[in-house]
Order: sequence, then structure tokens, then C-alpha cells
Amino acid sequence: MVGVPAGTLSMGSNDHYSEEAPVHSVAVAGFTIDRFQVTNRDFATFIATNGYVTVAERPLDPTDFPGAPPENLVPGSMVFTMTAGPVDLRHLSQWWTWTPGASWRRPEGPGSSVDGRADHPVVHVAVEDAEAFATWAGKALPTEAEWEWAARGGLERAAFVWGDEPEKPGERLANFWHGDFPWRHADAYGTTAPVGSFPANGYGLHDMAGNVWEWTADWWSSPHPDGGRSCCTSERPQPTIEGSYDPAQPQFRVPRKVVKGGSYLCADSYCQRYRPAARRPQMVDTGMSHIGFRCITR
Repeated sequence: MVGVPAGTLSMGSNDHYSEEAPVHSVAVAGFTIDRFQVTNRDFATFIATNGYVTVAERPLDPTDFPGAPPENLVPGSMVFTMTAGPVDLRHLSQWWTWTPGASWRRPEGPGSSVDGRADHPVVHVAVEDAEAFATWAGKALPTEAEWEWAARGGLERAAFVWGDEPEKPGERLANFWHGDFPWRHADAYGTTAPVGSFPANGYGLHDMAGNVWEWTADWWSSPHPDGGRSCCTSERPQPTIEGSYDPAQPQFRVPRKVVKGGSYLCADSYCQRYRPAARRPQMVDTGMSHIGFRCITR
């Protein structure tokens, strides 16, 4: 693990996606954080020691998914699959598929495995799984502010973990999508990479940009909670579980937490979210091909 000093974070961005605004100051106490994302090897040790069964490996309760076809109410997870050619990027269902049998052990579904990928970040973990691992390890998930403070590596207000300038042709600064999303990627991209394959940030932390999104402990709120703060109070609004529900899908009363860091699927043409300020909501019960985590101690 790596020590991160206390400080005041200028959190968020006013220059990118609306959910990242407004920029606001947050005091962060010092902590230690995993140098790398939790790997398949790490997670396998946890599973073997505890006999733990992940959310993606458990049967689904039909009452939690009203209207879902019966054939979908089996253990599984969301798997990314490249399309055959260019597609309308407004419809992500073209490259995401609910896949029965997909789990951290079988990232692409039945017939796949993590053989040869021991050092890749574990994926298809729900937040409950990440929290269980963290508790077992004597650690915790970071808050969104802790994660962003660590990701910046001392570069206050920089756009990327390495500075303000985008990656130049020929550079390899992070594992994000290089090529035409979602149907054609450059060599050595388009999938997870062994942790530590790309340069560390200023604190010595790897993959704070790209590879896999990472769970945090915070409930989702958009925009940042400070966006609704009155000028006449010093109290910082706190995200709530009720406020985290997706208003566009009222039939699914599944709370959402913040994930950070972007992934190997972040393409400049579609999702330039491999940045410290970037954030997305994720349903707590849903793991995916591009979501993992790392832990902290306070």
C-alpha cells in the first residue's frame, strides 16, 4: 500500500461532463491505499479462504427485476462484446449483454476462465463483493473524495493523472480504448491489462486511469452534492441511498454507488472518463466486464 497525505482537494471538473460539476473544495485526511487494483489472484485467495459466493454467482430474485424474462433470472453478469462494425453510440445495448454464467471466474461467460490472468484486475464484482473482500483484508473502500485525491497524485486540478495534456501518439499512459469504439481496437488494447502495466501517478499508484472502473463507498448524486448547497450554510449535503436511485428506471429500486477512474472501454469518441474527476453511477448489485476495485486503510 502507499501513503497519501492529508490535504484539500478541488474535487470535480467544470470542463467535461455535467455530473462532474461543480468544482468544490473537500478536506481529506491522510490514508493508505492499494498500489494496484485487486487482482484475480488476490480475489481467489479471499474466495478460497472464506468460501464466499459472489453476487454474480447467486440466483436472482424475480421480485427485484419486474418484467425480466425468466431465462434472464439466473446467475450471470454484464459482458462487453465488440460489435461487427460501426454502430450508433447512443445504444449501449449493442455491446453489453446480460450473460448467464459470467462471473469473476468466467469473465466472458461459460467456457472462459481467468487462467493466465492472475495479475489482471478482478471484474464482475458487485459492491457487496468488494466490501466483503475489504473487510476480510482489514481495509475499506475509499470514499469518492479519497479516491480522487489519490488519483491526482499531487497534480491539483490537472485533467489527467499525468497532467493536462492528452496522451500523445505512441505514448502508453493508461489502458483506455485506442481505435474505433466499440468494434475495432489497436493492438494490446481492448481488454484488461495486468495491473502495473502502465506508469504510476505521482503517489506511485497504478491504473488510477483506465483498466477498470473502481467502486467507491459513496452513494451516487448528480451533480456533486455541493451543487445544491445554499450560500447561507456551511453544511455539506451528503448523498443518500434514496437519492441514488435512477429516475429514468423507476421500476428498478436498486441503489447506485459512484465508480471512478474509467476503464479499457473509455474511448475519446464516446467516453473520455479516464480522468480523476470522472464519475459514473453503478447499481450496487451489478458487476460488469470493466468494474473492479482497490482498498484503503484509514
